[in-house]
Amino acid sequence: MFFGVDVGGTNIKMGMVDDLGNTLVYEKIPTNETEGPQRYMERTTEVLQAMCEKVGRPMSDIAAIGLATPGTMDIEGGILLEPHNLPNSYNFPIRDCLSKLTGRPVVYANDANAAAFGEYWLGSGKEFRSMVLLTLGTGVGGGIIVDDLLIDGEHSHGGELGHIIIDFSENARTIPTGQRGHLEAYASGTAIIKRTHEALAGDLQKESSLHARIDAGEQLSPLMVAQEADKGDTLSLHIVMETARYLGIGIVSLMHTIDPGAVILGGAINFGGHEEPLGRKFLERVRQEVKSRAFPVPAAQTVIDFARLGGNAGYLGAAGKARVVSHRDSLNS
Repeated sequence: MFFGVDVGGTNIKMGMVDDLGNTLVYEKIPTNETEGPQRYMERTTEVLQAMCEKVGRPMSDIAAIGLATPGTMDIEGGILLEPHNLPNSYNFPIRDCLSKLTGRPVVYANDANAAAFGEYWLGSGKEFRSMVLLTLGTGVGGGIIVDDLLIDGEHSHGGELGHIIIDFSENARTIPTGQRGHLEAYASGTAIIKRTHEALAGDLQKESSLHARIDAGEQLSPLMVAQEADKGDTLSLHIVMETARYLGIGIVSLMHTIDPGAVILGGAINFGGHEEPLGRKFLERVRQEVKSRAFPVPAAQTVIDFARLGGNAGYLGAAGKARVVSHRDSLNS
């Protein structure tokens, strides 16, 4: 059995997972990050111990723990460096802290990379030997897996897929850190809001239904754009389809670099996914852009689809990475 622990700025998700990927026990607690990383790791350990007691097994029966956190990080050293949504956790040796508290080996991963491994092991990528996950939220994250190997990179920055360049012009859009032309500046939730505000400013006749909602005091969001696009608002639908186009351009570069079996789209911004007409239209537009730009063989054979695991992908992927490392160490010993 394995534990997967997914640390976020708001919550910490934990699951006890067996060798087949079945979740035996699941818990979620507030991070309360202002208390500091030592304290929230202590509270995490208390919950993990309670989960063991719930199933009547000692902590020593846990082969390994997978720990996922946001970056920046030193994966090899097990250190949280400067995570933007964990401001009280800078330069903290979080991997070794959890290992000391639990007495179990801990395998460390970037949270987006862990989510990618979760989809690869148990979700939309489980039928493929290699897979890319793009997570679409406030920013754009991702992960790359090839033959059970999660690509962390030499400097713990592997799989930063939101930061591939899709626009090299001098006036390309910028991300918060100032760099220009990154995919995140065009296809993230933040980018959708910015691009929509710009489009509304040019809508002099105020034909978009978004105007009425904003004038009534609502705050513009990707969800609002999706809702109005679903109702037939032309400007909103243009924003959604333009986002799909930008995403498709970025995916082509990933396909030509990695040649994965599948590219999976995760995160909160999926415009309803397969369950909604807008989500299906969005996915089809992504696929069309890819087919118009990619080499014929990967264009025809690479699967592009939505993720399946939702918010559970992180802890499942963390547990999955711990499982792979544990099995590998057992074979080598």
